[in-house]
Amino acid sequence: MANAYGFFTPSVQSVRGRINPSPSVGVYGSGFCSNKGIATRVLCSSSVEGVEKLGSGVSASESRVPRFVSKGCKLVGCGSAVPSLKVSNDDLAKFVETNDEWISTRTGIRNRRVISGADSLTGLAAEAARKALEMAEVHPDDVDLVLLCTSTPEDLFGSAPQIPKALGCKKNPLAFDITAACSGFILGLVSGSSYIRGAGFRNVLVIGADALSRYVDWTDRGTCILFGDAAGAVLLQACDIEDDGLFGFDLHSDGDGQRHLHATMKQEELDDAAGSNGSVSGFPPNRPSYSCIKMSGNEVFRFAVRAVPQSIEYALQNAGLTGSSIDWLLLHQANQRILDAVANRLEVPLERVISNLANYGNTSAASIPLALDEAVRSGQVQPGHTIATAGFGAGLTWGSAIIRWG
Repeated sequence: MANAYGFFTPSVQSVRGRINPSPSVGVYGSGFCSNKGIATRVLCSSSVEGVEKLGSGVSASESRVPRFVSKGCKLVGCGSAVPSLKVSNDDLAKFVETNDEWISTRTGIRNRRVISGADSLTGLAAEAARKALEMAEVHPDDVDLVLLCTSTPEDLFGSAPQIPKALGCKKNPLAFDITAACSGFILGLVSGSSYIRGAGFRNVLVIGADALSRYVDWTDRGTCILFGDAAGAVLLQACDIEDDGLFGFDLHSDGDGQRHLHATMKQEELDDAAGSNGSVSGFPPNRPSYSCIKMSGNEVFRFAVRAVPQSIEYALQNAGLTGSSIDWLLLHQANQRILDAVANRLEVPLERVISNLANYGNTSAASIPLALDEAVRSGQVQPGHTIATAGFGAGLTWGSAIIRWG
């Protein structure tokens, strides 16, 4: 099992007394160190900020001279996009033996969006990113980094570089994919904040986008009822440390749990003629493809309701906050029963749980930013609100972050 913890404010005693306090000396996910709650600056190297001329006449951006950075980051814009095709539970009942009541009572899902026709995952991701930039009033050329959190890229080598191209960025910002399934967006948030805190980046787009409908067995009612396609994005922006909007986080993985939720590679058989030259055994290799999503629903449910509350409590502790400090609980939108169970364990009233699961189903890495965008644009989430958010899914991976909007 792998894990990571981060805190950007002094630690306190455990939430409801169930977790041991953090040691007085720790390492921030950003590269900052804490000694009894006092942050010290770290030496790092970057070319994003500062082009001061050095004594040699070479600019700092060319020489990448180490320098001190002490920055916070905040969420200043969000956006989302969904495919035009809506598939209802009644529509699914025409393909598999199911009905609206059976699906909605077990999952909370009534509709989902599915990529079709001219839709593309890259196009949805770019649209979500564009809306986030517009809300933040940031020009595409001011973006320093694009993180595309997806497990379903449209290119084997990654789809992220296509986003700044679609946005019209002329300065060729760094862009790359992060693959962590339904936890991807949380990992993207933490990664983006680290680039701001530790490398001097100013504007980082974090996008969650997935098209799991392409990997669903539409004859398996245990999985096909769950998944939909979407994209959501936020813009992380550098700020003064006292305005920091990412308070703490907690990240984990456990490869032993892969057997409960996976879409593994399989080898297609070549015909005899293709491999009959006899010169090299086993060559050329069989052409690979991915299987449809396989899931043990009961095991995933047990994993989520056990691991997610604990992760959120760790993140709250690392942030120096208690459960009563949060305004909203925003979980990966996997199943309404999971959302309700986690909220119950954390003693969060259901009216403070953000959920749009009924309209979109499980959209993997897109689910958190999609739900956040709708909550912000509807006025539900206001600037200054504190949100406990968590993702969990295949890998197995899971993690949480305590954030402030605006």
